[in-house]
Amino acid sequence: MKNPPALEQLIDSLRCLPGVGPKSALRMAYYLLQRDRKGAAKLGNSLGNALQVLGHCTLCNNFSETPICPLCASEKREQNQLCVVEMPTDLMMMEQTQSYNGMYFVLMGRLSPLDGVGPKEINLDKLIKRAQNGVTQEVILATNYTVEGEATAHYISELLKTRGVSVSRIARGLPMGGEIEYVDSGTLSMALLGRKQL
Repeated sequence: MKNPPALEQLIDSLRCLPGVGPKSALRMAYYLLQRDRKGAAKLGNSLGNALQVLGHCTLCNNFSETPICPLCASEKREQNQLCVVEMPTDLMMMEQTQSYNGMYFVLMGRLSPLDGVGPKEINLDKLIKRAQNGVTQEVILATNYTVEGEATAHYISELLKTRGVSVSRIARGLPMGGEIEYVDSGTLSMALLGRKQL
């Protein structure tokens, strides 16, 4: 038996979410239609509203309802530091540390040639322009320590260094509260290489 076209369209739409396959999409669709129609309506309205009112901040490239987001508009932030992160979730995590008070640039991804993600797709032209604004003194690369994140950090670093911009990279190593006995050898090796004088 074939599903009604409207149900098939809903299932296909839900499959665009990361990690959602055909069976998960089918379960979600049935749940929303059978058990939580109010929730489904709220989800549809929220998604429609977000698509209508959200754009990108002209300075940091994060999602914003205004041309310049509140974080970039804040006079309390240090204007001379620019932290580059892959995604808005990374920015949120950096803010939760309460140890950084500079500005941000959100790439909205990372270099991944196999997935068709190149420099244009992660807004590197916009980043370079921002880094050379005459105010930024240091660009801090806070991309993930994955193969793609490392490649992205290296590429950005080379681009900015040739333009005379000071570039640093967030440290990596042992987690707080972690015990050496339980840490993988790669992390321990990076902790040794990244050690600093006391």
